[in-house]
Amino acid sequence: QVGAMGALICQFESAEGERTGPQLDVPLDTTTAQLQLIINELLQNDEKVPYAFYVGDDEVTSSLRDAVGTASTEQALRVVYVPQAVFRVRAVTRCTSTLPGHAEAILSSSFSADGRVLATGSGDHSVRLWDIFTETPKSTLKAHSDWVLCVAWSPCCKYLASGGKDGRVAIWDVSKPEAPQRVIDAHRKWVNGLAWEPFHRSPDCLKLASALKGWFGPNLGSRERAVRWHPLWSTCGSSAQSLYAVAVGLPFTLPRTGGAWRQVWAAGECKLVRSLEGHGHWVNCIACSTDAAIRSGPYDHRGVAPMDAAAVAAEAEKRYATSRGAAELLASGSDDFTLFLWAGGASKKPLARLTGHVQLVNAVSFSPDGQWLASGSFDGSLRLWVGRTGKFVTTFRGHVGAVYQLCWSSDSRLLASGSKDSTVKVWEVKTKKLKEDLPGHADEVYSVDWSPDGERVASGGKDRNLKMWRR
Repeated sequence: QVGAMGALICQFESAEGERTGPQLDVPLDTTTAQLQLIINELLQNDEKVPYAFYVGDDEVTSSLRDAVGTASTEQALRVVYVPQAVFRVRAVTRCTSTLPGHAEAILSSSFSADGRVLATGSGDHSVRLWDIFTETPKSTLKAHSDWVLCVAWSPCCKYLASGGKDGRVAIWDVSKPEAPQRVIDAHRKWVNGLAWEPFHRSPDCLKLASALKGWFGPNLGSRERAVRWHPLWSTCGSSAQSLYAVAVGLPFTLPRTGGAWRQVWAAGECKLVRSLEGHGHWVNCIACSTDAAIRSGPYDHRGVAPMDAAAVAAEAEKRYATSRGAAELLASGSDDFTLFLWAGGASKKPLARLTGHVQLVNAVSFSPDGQWLASGSFDGSLRLWVGRTGKFVTTFRGHVGAVYQLCWSSDSRLLASGSKDSTVKVWEVKTKKLKEDLPGHADEVYSVDWSPDGERVASGGKDRNLKMWRR
């Protein structure tokens, strides 16, 4: 209800729909800074926490009056608050190192969860480890006989897995990089995706999932106690590019990409749980709303984890639960130019169908806080969607070639993209505009990753050089 002095009866709610405090008479001219004071007081926070506020799907950016719009005031107005990162990542602006070493294109790159080491996979059949602080090469790992298409760090930071065009999965102990702990002839075709079991499910990092081009069904290898690996639970699919481990109440659940559908597997029982059908063509990419929490395990944005073993497991569980919220969501992008948003652990029906791209969708990624979903396409654009509903927010235009890969800063405020046009670009969510344009590569940029501490972006591509970007 709108009072005589221009006020509303407001009810504050969390993103999960839980009411906070009583209904309040709030002036329409209340700013976001004043809303911050109100919600921190209602929550009795000893340390002030920053929040974003939403009326419906519209964010309150200046005052409550501007956000109300056509929202009904016949009943108490729902104002949803979402906690923001207490730290702030600044956009990278300059290239500090151009690192040669790979003899062919760099196809994949990934920072470890503690942010100390970067791994890159290349068409020269090798994996390289790079020291982040000195920006110099550490080790060259050789086990593949063809392109290394993907690399994945275990959330404990002790192990690295690599998958190649030769169908092999190599597992490395990074403290002993001279030879792999194990090389598995896992598949008969390309290994395009790898995912470790979440830390809160297995602190010892005993399970790994792989996905490949082609369909052969789930495979079970023999247990290798000498290196403490459980067998690979492998799922496969044509044109699959990524596979993510998702805990949704089952011991270990795997959404599968490929063909025109995704499948959810219970690795503890090696059985299919659910097929998610809807796309009209190949599924190129898939993302989970808890990807960032699963990848980082117990490590915070500074790369610090508790020392006590019990505290480490508890921290990983807490981070995952916070990221998961009310429900864990999946997003998939396809050659049919569309994305689907799924609650894969609860239903086989999509929550939303996201349209707007005019060429195939090649990359999709949730922000670390799960509030945003970004997609990249061969049409050269990025699109931003509301993570929980799939509502369209804005289109980022600036690339003049296909967008190959996306990565978020750890505070969910910035987004980086790599493109066929040989540039890396940084976009700001708040302003919905290009923040930084980073030319420098001599050819297409295939891989981009943002370090957990937000200090560096690593990019690699067809020019065979690894570039480090800093603010």
